[in-house]
Amino acid sequence: MTHPNAASRPTQAVVLAGGQGSRLRPYTDDRPKPMVEIPGTGTPIIGHQLTWLAEEGVTDVVVSCGHLAEVLQKWLDSADLPVSVTTVVETEPLGRGGGLKYAAARLPRPDRPWYATNGDIWTRFSLRDMADFHTERDAVATLALARPRIPWGAVKTDGFGHITDFIEAPPSTFEINAGVYVFSPGFAELLPERGDHERTTFPGLARERRLFGYPIPQGAYWRAIDTAKDLTEAAKELAALGR
Repeated sequence: MTHPNAASRPTQAVVLAGGQGSRLRPYTDDRPKPMVEIPGTGTPIIGHQLTWLAEEGVTDVVVSCGHLAEVLQKWLDSADLPVSVTTVVETEPLGRGGGLKYAAARLPRPDRPWYATNGDIWTRFSLRDMADFHTERDAVATLALARPRIPWGAVKTDGFGHITDFIEAPPSTFEINAGVYVFSPGFAELLPERGDHERTTFPGLARERRLFGYPIPQGAYWRAIDTAKDLTEAAKELAALGR
C-alpha cells in the first residue's frame, strides 16, 4: 500500500560541495573536501552521499562546487552515478544562503520540494521519514538534528564536589544542525542573493513557526568529516557496521 505522503517526498536534491576543508589538509591540498575518500571504501564522501540519496528516492542532484571544482567535476563525469547530476560553480563567493539559492535555480522541478545536504556529511537514516515529518507539519524548512559525541571524557560530580563517575565521549546534551534539510518549493525565494541564510532566512521562519527540527533516529549513523581523525573514526565505524 502506498504511503499517503509518498507523492510529496522530494526526488531532487542540492549537495553543497564548495568548502575548502582547510582542517583536512593535506587531504584537501589537491581536492575539495567532498572528494576525500573514506579509508577502506575506495569512494569519496560525495559518492557515499549520492548512493544514499538514490536509495531514498532521489533521481536528480545539483552539486554546488567551489574550491577545486574541476577535480570534483572530473570525478562526477567519470563515475558510474546512481542519480542524474548537474554541477554549478559560483563565479564569485555568494555566501551559504546565496550559494544555496544559486544551486536551487538549477533544480529540474522548481515547483516540488527538495532535499539539501552539506558535502562533508556522512550519514544514513530515512530521508523519506524526514520528508513525511516535514509534510505533516506544513513546514517551509526542516533541519535534521544530531546529538554528536563530545570528543573528550566527561566527569560527573555530586553537590559537594565528589567525583562520582567518568564517562568516555558522552553524547552532547544539545542537538545540532546535522547539515541535512527538506525544503518546500517556495523556500528558494526566501533565500538571500548573497549572505548566510542561517542568520536571515532561518531565524525569520523560526519566528513564524514554520521551521522544524527532525531528530535523527537513535542508532542511525551520522558524522561530519572535518578532520583527519574523523576520517579514521568513520573508517572504524563503517568496518564495525559491516558496510
